[in-house]
Amino acid sequence: QVQLVESGGGLVQAGGSLRLACVASGRTFSSYAMGWFRRAPGKEREFVAAISWSSASTSYADSVKGRFTISRDNAKNTVYLQMNVLNPEDAAVYYCAQDSRRYRNGVPTLQSEYDYWGQGTQVTVSS
Repeated sequence: QVQLVESGGGLVQAGGSLRLACVASGRTFSSYAMGWFRRAPGKEREFVAAISWSSASTSYADSVKGRFTISRDNAKNTVYLQMNVLNPEDAAVYYCAQDSRRYRNGVPTLQSEYDYWGQGTQVTVSS
């Protein structure tokens, strides 16, 4: 059974940084793309960033480009989201997700392309 466990959320001042981590277990981590999504209060869950199974490709939402960086360490079965220059609009519950397809060509950005999700980690940004 696949499990995804996020960590690293918390309270940070505007302009600050946080690094989220997601540890995966249950199937061969290195074979699957990974993604980060977020849900702010009163809003739909939205795409943030994703990385291909090979790490060769990444994709970012326009709202986080240049501030967030996704990476992965296949030896640790872990995907990271480095978040810099945080602003109150970034406050949300952040979820990691694992691609439903092994060795996908490209980077999945749609929620429907992921079949396993973590429980989320809260990020709060004070102004």
